[in-house]
Amino acid sequence: MARRNLFQPPAPPDADSVASPTGEQKSRFPNTGPMSGVKSTLKDVASNAVREISVAVIEENGPKDRLSFDDADVAKLAESIKAHGQQVPIMVRPIADKPGHYKIVYGRRRLQALRSLGIPAKALVRSLSDEEAILAQGQENTQRLDPSFIEKALFAAELTTSGYEQAIILDALAVDKPMLSRMTKVARSIPKSVIEQIGSAHGIGRRRWEELADQSRNDSVVLEQITATLQLDAAKSSDDRFGMLSDAITKALKSKAANEPAPSPTLSIKLSDGTALAEVKETARALTFRLSKSATPEFAQWMRNNAEVELTRLYEAWQSELRPD
Repeated sequence: MARRNLFQPPAPPDADSVASPTGEQKSRFPNTGPMSGVKSTLKDVASNAVREISVAVIEENGPKDRLSFDDADVAKLAESIKAHGQQVPIMVRPIADKPGHYKIVYGRRRLQALRSLGIPAKALVRSLSDEEAILAQGQENTQRLDPSFIEKALFAAELTTSGYEQAIILDALAVDKPMLSRMTKVARSIPKSVIEQIGSAHGIGRRRWEELADQSRNDSVVLEQITATLQLDAAKSSDDRFGMLSDAITKALKSKAANEPAPSPTLSIKLSDGTALAEVKETARALTFRLSKSATPEFAQWMRNNAEVELTRLYEAWQSELRPD
């Protein structure tokens, strides 16, 4: 089934075709029968034309596909609009329980520039469901400045948390299921406060964000604490801020590795006849016993069936040795 293009506005109606009928025209365009449907259709087309709407009645809540807008960028856009007018309309949709008020679908940066100028917004008004609004927002982004990977990841995570169906999210972002999974994994692994301090980082791709997400899952890495020690405001760009944090984490991990004691060698336990019984391996987090199912399959199965009883018995024996007589 063809997907409805929510970005493309309908062609503006011809003025003569929607003019109020008078005189002879009334007799040719009656209010009943088939021509009534034609008049209704023309009226709908006219209502979808670009309108001028006060910026005071346009709300900006809802899922965001951008981390923030640079003040200088908004100011530059405002100067362009002041000199040449608003060339590209924004899209809004009516708020059902607030007559005369609208919710932004796309064009948030243009809306901010118009607010700074104190002038009305040229807007396409569409009666869209939440799902249709998300699709329109996504389609707009494919035709204009594409959000960075981390902005898309945050947008995907927000839509998922908000309960949107996966098919809607995939269409809105124009990604497949594996990519959506990667995006949400990154967005949920890295604290949003850290991402906001870094910024959009358009030059940082998926791979480096995934590396940062993997590093953040290390017990010795607390991203908020490391970020707090850095002078991120001194960086020239969000890409540089990402680099500062990435370098600091790499340095912290190397320092931790250098200070950790060397792991104990694996202990091999053998029977008197040389049969391999088990291996004992120690790491910083665990002591692992591995029984050989090939050399002693019956014993391995018996241990599997009696592990709870035998380990409890050994633990109690160890505790009894610690108690004073």
